[in-house]
Amino acid sequence: MNPQEPYLPPTASAPSPAAAPAAAARGPSSFERGMAQLTAALVRERRSDRRWRVFLRLAWLLLFALIAWALFASRTHGSAASGPHTALIEVRGEIAADTEASADGLVAALKNAFEDPAARAVVLRINSPGGSPVQAGIVNDEIRRLKALHKKPVYAVVEEMCASGAYYIAVAADQIYVDKASLVGSIGVLIDGFGFVGTMDKLGIERRLLTAGDNKGMLDPFSPQNERQKAYAQAMIDQIHQQFIKVVKDGRGQRLKVTPDTFSGLFWNGEDAVRQGLADQFGNLDHVAREVVKAEEVIDYTPKENVAERLAKRFGASIGAGAVRAMRAWSPIR
Repeated sequence: MNPQEPYLPPTASAPSPAAAPAAAARGPSSFERGMAQLTAALVRERRSDRRWRVFLRLAWLLLFALIAWALFASRTHGSAASGPHTALIEVRGEIAADTEASADGLVAALKNAFEDPAARAVVLRINSPGGSPVQAGIVNDEIRRLKALHKKPVYAVVEEMCASGAYYIAVAADQIYVDKASLVGSIGVLIDGFGFVGTMDKLGIERRLLTAGDNKGMLDPFSPQNERQKAYAQAMIDQIHQQFIKVVKDGRGQRLKVTPDTFSGLFWNGEDAVRQGLADQFGNLDHVAREVVKAEEVIDYTPKENVAERLAKRFGASIGAGAVRAMRAWSPIR
């Protein structure tokens, strides 16, 4: 070392220019790549979750809007007619408590139609195989009561079928119109079921039935038929059958041509039904409104299940659960 030169401590040598491109060529490490992928996945999940929450909120709002519209539409139903018109009520499908042809729905429609002063007459358009004698009886009684109260005629128009409980309702009308090929009648009552006793014996299955009351297991399909209970059930439906027969006779009066088959449960086409007095004439809804009622404008008073009600029934539970989840996610408290 030259004594004239100052002492300098040794320093780390600068990397060579060739080292930097080599490091760049290696790219990100596996750890860095994994973190980038994890970050991207989290971002995608957050976006998807946000879109799903927005969708659920919009669906819930749409459901509320549809229900509000349905309530408004039901309140204004039938009010559009300002002049004389024919009031239509549809009787379609099975007549039972939880169907479109339930007594509750039909009675409400009948009251609205009869109470509307612009409705010149009420037309029941029927296409039904029947159903509950109780539900049909309620409707029959209400038609006769409203006719006497409002002095307004009622006509039944049969499309494809008017059988059993549907005919129970139809005979309350002043006149019954049919098509030549309509099916009319089936004035009878039944209790049906199955018996599985023989099958259980073959399979080695033992029926264990405990009852408090000798007749509590009456008509049990897995037990041998009890003749005393069978006779009791037969007497019960015979009594209901007689009630049905009386309603038909009261409704049809002298027009009915009774034969041994009239109340046997048989049904006939429209042509034979007119011949036997089960129906009066041939005609459809337009014919009756135009030629009989003399009011061509037809207003439908039938209570109908609308889009909002179907959504509420079919998807209400799932949408409600989704809305709860969305509201929880929306809340700042978790």
